[in-house]
Amino acid sequence: MNQKKRQLIFERLALATPEPTTELIYNTSFELLIAVVLSAQATDKSVNKATIPLFALANTPQTILALGLEGLKTFIKTIGLYNTKGENIIKLCRQLLEQHQGKVPETRESLEKLPGVGRKTANVILNTAFGQPTIAVDTHIFRVSNRTGLAPGKTVLEVERKLDKWVPSQYKKDAHHLLILHGRYTCIARKPKCQQCIIEDLCDFRPTD
Repeated sequence: MNQKKRQLIFERLALATPEPTTELIYNTSFELLIAVVLSAQATDKSVNKATIPLFALANTPQTILALGLEGLKTFIKTIGLYNTKGENIIKLCRQLLEQHQGKVPETRESLEKLPGVGRKTANVILNTAFGQPTIAVDTHIFRVSNRTGLAPGKTVLEVERKLDKWVPSQYKKDAHHLLILHGRYTCIARKPKCQQCIIEDLCDFRPTD
């Protein structure tokens, strides 16, 4: 795929979704951080069901620590891997208070040192909370990038680096959410909705049936 096609792809995606953003519900960078940690191998809908009542009661490192691990688990037990995620969130809250005055850090290095936060989560926070042009490659973005030919790669990091290199600069800040939404609703895993796709003529993928 050439750069002209990539430009057209993002022009169309941006035209269709002028203000792309996460479907996680949050009000602060801390709430977003907790929601993203919980969202690993879980749907945004399931996370929102858990975090809306949680954040109504506890939405700071201090108040979540006051709940305690068992108290936190009562809110997140419907989410997969909730035991591990709960333990990480408690440790994360302590670390934020001890090392960052309770605030979410704005650098990848500091974010990745937090329990339960890897490169993908750090990229989401940097992009969505702080407006940095990072691209967190999740399963949707990995699939769309490979299937369309936009940024093919065998690993998440390879795809991320190609997107970082090839996404036109004016779309870099929104590319993360544009690609996720396209993968979530149109370029779906089992049977992509090619007939409804606004970039079908620019895509390398050809359905077999």
